[in-house]
Amino acid sequence: MKLKLLFAAVAAAAATPAFAQSSPGVSVGVTGGTLGIGPEAAYRFSNTLGVRGNATFLGVGRSVESDDIDYDGDLKLASGGLMLDLHPFGGGFRLSAGARINNNRVSLKATPSSDVEVGGETYTPAEIGVLSGKVEGNSLAPTLTIGWGGRMTRGVHFGIEAGGMFQGSPRVRNLTATGMLASDPEFQVSLREEAREIENDIDQFKIYPILQIAVGYRF
Repeated sequence: MKLKLLFAAVAAAAATPAFAQSSPGVSVGVTGGTLGIGPEAAYRFSNTLGVRGNATFLGVGRSVESDDIDYDGDLKLASGGLMLDLHPFGGGFRLSAGARINNNRVSLKATPSSDVEVGGETYTPAEIGVLSGKVEGNSLAPTLTIGWGGRMTRGVHFGIEAGGMFQGSPRVRNLTATGMLASDPEFQVSLREEAREIENDIDQFKIYPILQIAVGYRF
């Protein structure tokens, strides 16, 4: 009888820390990828449900060519949001849905050195000067991803997710010029047409691709 009681006590003691290690808890860490780099925090309510939030930032230079005009693009990544994580099998695999405040934007600038078409009309470098504008998506973007977030155990964990941010068709804002025809009404019509042509060239980015990896610590 004493042996049975001792065995039961040892089993209960062994089960207690295991249960504590798999209890709900907070994790903090860092995420990086196509959304940028930044802090991330999460709370796992149960084996099947959790919530996660992060904010990501990054600056990247990228050239954009449209209508034979080469624009210098300055991509500024800045977004943040919340995700609801569903773990259908109770482990690390997760399906996630949420939304992000989307402040991602591309600043465009071009200084033609020869005659080029702007909105279907040909102009000289002196008539155009410097072209500049911004490209932006919707300020609030639904987000869907699939990935792995680690198990419900204390300590260091790793995560990965892939999916998309539905930011809508990017729009060109305030495309302007500094040349001799900057305020000419007909040239302004050409600028508006040029903006539409740029939008057509980048329309495929209405779903912004997401591929993020993360490392953190779960308490």
